[in-house]
Amino acid sequence: MPLFEKILIANRGEIACRVIKTCKRLGIRTVAVYSDADAGTLAVEMADEAVHIGGAASADSYLRADRIIEACRKTGAQAVHPGFGFLSEKSSFAEALAAAGIVFIGPPVGAIQAMGDKIESKLLAKKAGVSTVPGHLEAIPDVETAVQIAKGIGYPVMIKASAGGGGKGMRIARSDDEAREGFRSATNEAKSSFGDDRVFIEKYVEEPRHIEIQVLGDQQGNVVYLGERECSIQRRHQKVLEEAPSPFLDAETRARMGQQAIQLSKAVGYYSAGTVEFIVDKHRNFYFLEMNTRLQVEHPVTELVTGLDLVEQMIRVAAGEPLGFRQGDLKLNGWAVEARVYAEDPARGFLPSVGRLVRYVEPATGSTVRIDTGVTEGSEISIYYDPMIAKLIGYGPDRMAAIRALSDALDAYYIRGINHNTAFLSSMLAHPRFQEGRLSTNFIAEEYPEGYKPADPRPDVKRRLVYAAAAIQRRIAERETEISGQSGLRARQLADWVVHLGREPHAVSLKPHSSGFLADSSLGPAVIESDWFPGRPLFRAQVDGTPIVVQVDRKGPRLILSHGGATVDALVLTPGAAQLFEHMPVKAPPDLSRFLLSPMPGLLVSVAVKPGQAVKAGEELAVVEAMKMENLLRAAADGTVKAVVAKPGDSLAVDQVILEFE
Repeated sequence: MPLFEKILIANRGEIACRVIKTCKRLGIRTVAVYSDADAGTLAVEMADEAVHIGGAASADSYLRADRIIEACRKTGAQAVHPGFGFLSEKSSFAEALAAAGIVFIGPPVGAIQAMGDKIESKLLAKKAGVSTVPGHLEAIPDVETAVQIAKGIGYPVMIKASAGGGGKGMRIARSDDEAREGFRSATNEAKSSFGDDRVFIEKYVEEPRHIEIQVLGDQQGNVVYLGERECSIQRRHQKVLEEAPSPFLDAETRARMGQQAIQLSKAVGYYSAGTVEFIVDKHRNFYFLEMNTRLQVEHPVTELVTGLDLVEQMIRVAAGEPLGFRQGDLKLNGWAVEARVYAEDPARGFLPSVGRLVRYVEPATGSTVRIDTGVTEGSEISIYYDPMIAKLIGYGPDRMAAIRALSDALDAYYIRGINHNTAFLSSMLAHPRFQEGRLSTNFIAEEYPEGYKPADPRPDVKRRLVYAAAAIQRRIAERETEISGQSGLRARQLADWVVHLGREPHAVSLKPHSSGFLADSSLGPAVIESDWFPGRPLFRAQVDGTPIVVQVDRKGPRLILSHGGATVDALVLTPGAAQLFEHMPVKAPPDLSRFLLSPMPGLLVSVAVKPGQAVKAGEELAVVEAMKMENLLRAAADGTVKAVVAKPGDSLAVDQVILEFE
């Protein structure tokens, strides 16, 4: 008999699809719920049944507990899996389900309440013998009190929303002015995101690592920990890359952290899957951060190294089954690294990108690559929800093998129609500091201090791109001669090419060989084997026996090629045309420095300046809100405001003019 006959998933996107997959394997029927914006999504298609629950905004749909419970009654669902986000950590939702006779696939209400308030959870953790960060664990009433408390603790401090999560309502302050600004921003974001503007302050740990322990408990009182996840690569306090195990922990520290996580879990009578998060300093001292009473976004890396399906375990525990193993039975095998693929523009400060996935080709999955997603080609990334496209995970027997698997998968991940962060992810994976495992939550800020800017390709990547460009252009030329009937075109005209990467020329000769070419240039000889033909978005080849994947786009006569985290503009010409190209003038880009442009689609919350006002570099100009995150826009240089073009309350498109300067 199945554990439950029917489960409703009170969520959307990739986590809804993820839960449905496990339910199908267990023989459990599934019910999806969807908003106006999510009709026809992959989760709706995958589920056995689907129920519409309201408007596009979360407050009108996925946060409506009453409508979700009504959907359970309508479909006969016996249990609800909340996924993560939305109602997953709302004790009131779990209580309402219980009152309706529906099983909540998660922890008991008391544990959710105890851990849901960051202030109370830290006090409880301290009482349970768990290491905690020094700080002021009471709600702070106003700005000046916040400054006095911060000075008393000693800068730097972290200002955090009591009801926070997902990086919202968090600010680091290193001075009185930053404490004032951080208090205002944190309270505003907390109120907007959680309906609770309480914040507290604690000491900010320098050179911190974010390492979390996965726990799993049953209703019989058994609790185990499933190793750790290294989640230090973050931006704006949101995780970008995660891995299991951590390259930093030793066996002794892992065991001590795991034991404290179990102590805390037992102190609140915890069962189901949960995560105890710690901040770890460079000396491996660790301090309790918070407990997430739900499934984590990054749970796949734990599943890959333990061989456990955490969604299945949550379902079994919710049905009253005891754990089928003890701590001594658990072993960590291999290494897994997860990348969060987001619809965002890394070159514009990681601002969200919205629109339709007009082309979408996923990398091949198997023993070394896993992808968790809720989109397909044609899906739309909307303004209403988190802009995650997918989670891409590489697995291998050791850390470098997992990194290579993930890097190769990113090369083969073809996404068009919106901006995305795959090149940035590849850049981080190839970074020497990341590969050495010298991580901290400051990694992105320290290694990309001016923000992410696409870098020139590394020498090995440049060599592959030059040869790929020549081979691709030759295949295009061969196809064009067949179509035009120019069968007498001399072989010499297909053999010699000049590949321009930007204005940098590389003379390349190609001779047919086996299923590809023998190539030669100043970059050295190479054997290129590929069955690529025009129209394919991915150039799959072997260069000197090494498999590579290059993404191919055409823009007029140019090839736009992406590989190894680099995207290049390649113009491939015959030698005669290349001589003429050298005399072409370079067109200068338009000067937009006189304008403040909206870097993202969003809501203009406020404008801090007026026409005729003189401003200094770094001065606040406007605030734009996108996906419940406030983005402060500052002056890039000294100047005088000529005109205010947009007004507070306006919905802005990307690059829409907000201000004009004289």
